Amino acid sequence: MSTPQADFIPGLQLSEILYREAVLPLLEEIRPGLPHAAARVGGGSEVLGFDTARSADHEWGPRLDLFLTPEDAAELGPRFRPFLAERLPKEIRGWPTHFVRAESDPVGLMTPTEGPVDHRVAVETVDGWLVRQLGPAGAADPLTPLDWLALPQQRLAEATGGAVYHDGLGALTAARRRLAWYPDEVWRYLLACQWQRISQEEAFVGRCAEVGDALGSAVVAARLARDLMRLCLLLARRYAPYSKWLGSAFAQLPVAEELSPLLRRALAAPDHPERERALGAALERVARLQNAADLAPRVDPGLRNYHGRPFQVLHAERFAEALAATLTDPTLTALPLTGGVDQWADNTDLIHQPHALTATVRALAGERP
Repeated sequence: MSTPQADFIPGLQLSEILYREAVLPLLEEIRPGLPHAAARVGGGSEVLGFDTARSADHEWGPRLDLFLTPEDAAELGPRFRPFLAERLPKEIRGWPTHFVRAESDPVGLMTPTEGPVDHRVAVETVDGWLVRQLGPAGAADPLTPLDWLALPQQRLAEATGGAVYHDGLGALTAARRRLAWYPDEVWRYLLACQWQRISQEEAFVGRCAEVGDALGSAVVAARLARDLMRLCLLLARRYAPYSKWLGSAFAQLPVAEELSPLLRRALAAPDHPERERALGAALERVARLQNAADLAPRVDPGLRNYHGRPFQVLHAERFAEALAATLTDPTLTALPLTGGVDQWADNTDLIHQPHALTATVRALAGERP
């Protein structure tokens, strides 16, 4: 199948056009004044604001998330899909509303049709969507510290990103506000854990090089660059997306203008001395950023030798310790500095298993199944 060609419109705008020009009039036919919320949230590059014309080749197009009360969803939900399949326009601004899956490809692709449309207008309740998006903790109010640690940042970014076009229920807006960012102590704990991750590998850039492992040194530097980018997003109170969009999200931060050239130098360095200089400058800059956030007592941001070895490091554990010392929540103070799911796992299949993530976090907290 080939992707239909039309003038590119950012997906969030296309979804709003679908709602206002096509779906809303049909809702009024079914029941005038029906309480509902309409949004484009959840998975998809457009929800994060990173979609381009390339995105149109898989599950991108006129899509909408429609939320009803539990009572209306039970009564009207089964009727919506076939009703919209018959009544939705075949296209919106030149983009088909009909999606087809090839036998060899599980994702849907917009395809013109003369018959009913296999549309992407989902109808559900807010709580049902939250549980599907985030697992059992998704609909909790309030979330516990352990609940927060079991939620992948990518999934939180999907839940709080995108756009809400109408919320006559109020529940979707309230949930997004509740999930907009971590409670203060959870945030400090995650920052401490991110510095701890950096401290565990920062000396390996030099140690690998010392034994002639130039490739290993470069790989460790790349891992540290990734951890620094995620740390900067944490400091900026922004959920980090998964790897495809991490650089794009980081580039939107004010500090990226200064930090990006240093990280690129570290990754492109031909030898260890140049790599160490660039990475060290980046570490110092983020250390100053941490101090400026005034979340913990100030820590000297200067580099120093790694104990008795000639490797220049930040000793990032100093920042982890300073942040951890500010915590008072007994759940968090009892935890090791392992952090949230994103700080100890990045397997795509795993982060879509909320029950496994919750069980792991609770095991780290010493709870027995």
